[in-house]
Amino acid sequence: MAVPGDSSSALLGFRPHLRVEQVPGEAVYVLSDQRVTALHGEQIARLAPLLDGTRCLEKVIEDASGTLSAQQIARLITRLTEAGLVSARPNASLACEAAAEHAYWEAAGLDGTDATTARATSSVYAMSVGGTALTSLQQSLAAAGLRTLPPRLADNADLTVVLCDDYLNPELRAIDAAHRAAGRPWLPVTIDGTHLWVGPFFGLAERACWACLADRLWRGRQVEAHVQRSLDRDGPVPRLAFGLPATRQAGLQLAALEAAKWLAGHRHPGQHQLWCLDSLSLQGGHHPVQRRPQCDACGDFGLVAARVSAPVALGSRLKNDTAGGGHRALTPAQLMEAYGHLLDPVTGLVKEIRRDQRGPEFLNSFHAGLNPVADPRGIGAVRACLRSTSGGKGTTPEQARTGALAEALERHSGYFQGDEPTVHASYRELADRAVHPDAVQLFDERQFADRERWNAGHSLASQVCDPFDEEEAIDWTPVWSHTERRHKLLPTAFLYYNVPQPRGAAYCMGHSNGNAAGGSPEDAVLQGFLELVERDAVALWWYNRTRQPGVDLDAFADEWNTELRRVHASLLREVWALDLTSDFGVPVFAAVSRRVDKPAQDIMFGFGAHFDPRTALRRALTELNQLLPNVLQAQADGTGYGIRDPRALEWMREATTDNQPYVVPDPARPATRPADHPYTPRADLRDDITAVEGLLAERDMELLVLDQTRPDVGLPVVKVIVPGLRPHWPRFAPGRLFDVPVALGRLTRPTRYEDLNPVPLFL
Repeated sequence: MAVPGDSSSALLGFRPHLRVEQVPGEAVYVLSDQRVTALHGEQIARLAPLLDGTRCLEKVIEDASGTLSAQQIARLITRLTEAGLVSARPNASLACEAAAEHAYWEAAGLDGTDATTARATSSVYAMSVGGTALTSLQQSLAAAGLRTLPPRLADNADLTVVLCDDYLNPELRAIDAAHRAAGRPWLPVTIDGTHLWVGPFFGLAERACWACLADRLWRGRQVEAHVQRSLDRDGPVPRLAFGLPATRQAGLQLAALEAAKWLAGHRHPGQHQLWCLDSLSLQGGHHPVQRRPQCDACGDFGLVAARVSAPVALGSRLKNDTAGGGHRALTPAQLMEAYGHLLDPVTGLVKEIRRDQRGPEFLNSFHAGLNPVADPRGIGAVRACLRSTSGGKGTTPEQARTGALAEALERHSGYFQGDEPTVHASYRELADRAVHPDAVQLFDERQFADRERWNAGHSLASQVCDPFDEEEAIDWTPVWSHTERRHKLLPTAFLYYNVPQPRGAAYCMGHSNGNAAGGSPEDAVLQGFLELVERDAVALWWYNRTRQPGVDLDAFADEWNTELRRVHASLLREVWALDLTSDFGVPVFAAVSRRVDKPAQDIMFGFGAHFDPRTALRRALTELNQLLPNVLQAQADGTGYGIRDPRALEWMREATTDNQPYVVPDPARPATRPADHPYTPRADLRDDITAVEGLLAERDMELLVLDQTRPDVGLPVVKVIVPGLRPHWPRFAPGRLFDVPVALGRLTRPTRYEDLNPVPLFL
């Protein structure tokens, strides 16, 4: 049995940061600044006074003779050593300052002598970027007992500490690349402003690099990125240098402390995280910095292209959650557990999830930051519309919070990031495997001809893009045809948000229609298809302004639905629902709520589709709740709305059930009851997708799927496309919009183009 001091004359004693007090007949108490350990028993009571750091093992055994055997002493010392209470000390007295450092490293779990030596013999190089004061950093490192090197010996340093004005300063990329190539660590720090940042340690193999962190930081500075792009500038907006001498010194001393611990050999997970201190509140914390597998600096930049270019394989997947807003592979708790680590106020892909405070908690309306795809003209216009944030909905707060997280990650995954596979060619060159954009965008020729006038007065996805030129080379990206079992091509700008397009040749517009996230690929594909069916059914009703059956809410016997109507009544609102189910037979409902105490009715909608009619109705009602806070503070004088989109405001202030009768149930038709939409539950998501395949085959339609899952996210995200199905925005090309209402008996003849609803759906 080995014990400290077996092979040397090292002195044994309780670790130097520990205070030992013995209460006779009770216990030996070992006290540190963080905890107290009680040691019981007659043997430890006899041994403890001998472990005062003045005896080697042989002397301890000699002085304990007659009371303890050598074997008992060895066993006790081994147990105390393994518990981190006893260690060997150098056979020499230490000066007060050296003893204090020795005790500190012992408290950190290191060998005090080895750590002190490592700190003293290692070297550090100090540098700065962005005009920060280098001298102050050098002085702080030297004061910490660290040996600093001049610039000519920088490559020999064991650690580089970089004082920077902004963690997004582009100069840091080259610094990181050089250190990673050399296998040398470096530590960034900022000391200006109200928040001090230290770490993480970069330059290490298999760890996140600076580019990984920069990607995450830019996610939280989207408006700033928009400003810089608009002004044709790179990097961050220059920061003003401000702060107190005390805050700057605190930052420098913390950086010196981290450097000293690293050089001494102390390792802990927080060293691979960003540590931030709010100097105003003195609240601080670590923020995760995760390696991006597809990072262009430290990862495999081809991962996304390989994934998109592979077939989308769908298999058996049991449903684990059927009680929420859909049939899902994961419960809300499981999804949050799996992907909640992506939520962080500084380095997260999602910075926050917050409840909307503008209405009762029952509404369960949660937001997860700005929605960067809410307006095709850029993030500067995002705040104007109902979809200005990524949001969540549900009958419980847990469902809504998880939904907000999933939607934010879905939006991020669908954003163009530059590593997507593309083919640059004209449609004429690729016609045998390309899908014509007119087949999926569905603009009428008259919309193209009138687009300048129309676009000047409309916002969001109501914009009409440029007419497609089949001879011009553009970027195309492969999508998997689940129907034909082969890849086809669609314009990249249609498939992803914010794809750069030249002025006058913006032939496609990225949008969220058919984009979905799920706990599995099967889950995501099903949700994406259901959204397409929902939006298509909404378009058939809205633009033709057909009268639809109401829904007998009482017949669904849902206590939550009953409570919803009570809550809306307390807000002076009336609620009803319409059955919008189209020729697909998949139940689609519209939930409608209006104000009843003032002339402006603030009519708001929510939509939902699902094979299960009860789930479809809940989806519509929860979406209604999600969007409702935008109008709850509206006043009789027309002020108080939480939106600035002129078209949406015009609707809220002017639309009524009298001048828009299609938003109320058709009195000539019986209200829909659950039995009107027979449903046989299926336990496997794959069985639902098989049903989808059958519905599309009956209509000779194709199911296209783009896998948008990002390696650094992991959450399955897809974009589902069914050429011919309408989005709920104004897309007036010939086809289903005109033909299906007649086939369903809603109209006796197709609506004339001139008679389509002039009000674009603003959701």
